[in-house]
Amino acid sequence: MSLVKRNNTDAWSVPALFNDFFTRDLWDWNLGNSSTTNTSIPAVNIRETAEAYEVEMAAPGMNKEDFRIELENNMLTITSEKQQRNEQQEGERYTRREFSYQSFRRSFHLAANVVDAEKIQAKYENGLLHLTIPKKEEAKQRPPRTIQIS
Repeated sequence: MSLVKRNNTDAWSVPALFNDFFTRDLWDWNLGNSSTTNTSIPAVNIRETAEAYEVEMAAPGMNKEDFRIELENNMLTITSEKQQRNEQQEGERYTRREFSYQSFRRSFHLAANVVDAEKIQAKYENGLLHLTIPKKEEAKQRPPRTIQIS
């Protein structure tokens, strides 16, 4: 829902209606996190710890079978495609039927000298896709070392 500020007291004037037509979001279907193509893109949190990078992707209503995770040339790509069809039974009539199709693609460049690509793990639980991307031993943060003065 949009709030529209009116500068004139005549709410039904032609200029006011014309302005409202172009300023209202008539097709706002609550895709708050949408791309320029008006498709929903799942939100992502990426946290760095001393041992790994942890990725959380919000994708409620999906199954783990709906995801495809690939690593190619240090590019981690998460894609999903889900289509839901409600089969119509013989003799049924409907006045409104909405299709349900969801797809997205998110890609992240991984630094080859920092992450251990062979040990990446993923799990899907309670609407969140979790990825753990371990760091290589040489890239892990080490505590400061005290150097003795001679």
